Amino acid sequence: MNNIALITGATSGFGRAAVERFVAAGWRVVACGRRAERLQALVDALGADKVHGAAFDIRDEAAMRAALGELPAGFRDIDLLVNNAGLALGTRPAQESSLDDWRTMVETNILALVTLTRALLPTLIERKGAIVNVSSTAATYPYPGGNVYGGTKAFVTQFSLNLRADLHGSGVRVTSLEPGMAETEFTLVRTHGDQAASDALYSGANPMTAQDIAETIFWIASLPPHLNLNRLEMMPVSQSFAGFQVART
Repeated sequence: MNNIALITGATSGFGRAAVERFVAAGWRVVACGRRAERLQALVDALGADKVHGAAFDIRDEAAMRAALGELPAGFRDIDLLVNNAGLALGTRPAQESSLDDWRTMVETNILALVTLTRALLPTLIERKGAIVNVSSTAATYPYPGGNVYGGTKAFVTQFSLNLRADLHGSGVRVTSLEPGMAETEFTLVRTHGDQAASDALYSGANPMTAQDIAETIFWIASLPPHLNLNRLEMMPVSQSFAGFQVART
C-alpha cells in the first residue's frame, strides 16, 4: 500500500493514535504538530520510512507552507488529510471568558484548518483523495461554557458539507467526524493544566478513547471510493442528550 496521510495535531490524543493506526495498516504519514520532540519520538518508534515529522504551529501560515514545501519525495502525494488539530480553552460563560482564548480557538480551529485545506486541495483533487475534519458534538448541541469552541466546531461541520458541494464530481470525499466525550489531553488543555478537573470530568464515565476515534478515522478512509460519509456523530454509551434549562424567579 502506498497511501499517504497528513494528520495534524499528531503529538497527542486522536492525532497520535491515528498516526499509529495508519502506519500499522501500511500507510505512510506526515505527522504535524508543535512539539518537535514528540514528533521525533513518533518517528523513532514507527520508522522514518513510515512517518515524516513536520513541526510547526498550525496557526503560522508561513511555517505551514514551508513544511509542505519541504516534504520528502516519498511523502508528497497526499491521499488523505485529517484535520485533527484543534482545542477548547476555558469553561467560563461568555461574559467571563478570555478574549485571548477565543482568538486562539478561532485561529486554530477555523483559520488554520481552512488554510491547510486550501493548500492541499490541488493534490487531493489530483489524487481523488479524502478529507476527514474532526469536529465535535459541540457543533450541534450547546452547553454552558461551550460558546466559541462550539461555534468553531459548527464552522468545521458546515465547512465540511460545503466542501462536499464544491468538490462534487472531483472524486474527493469529505467527512465531518463529530465525537463526544473522549479522554485525552483535551480537558487538561481546556482548563490550562487542571488535572483534578480533568479527572473529575472523566471519573466513572467510561468515555471514548483516542484509539476509538483513530479506528473510526481509519474506517472512514478505508471505505470504497464511491462511498462518502457526510457526517458521523459519536458518543460513549454513557453520554446522551441534556435537557433544556429553565431559569425560575
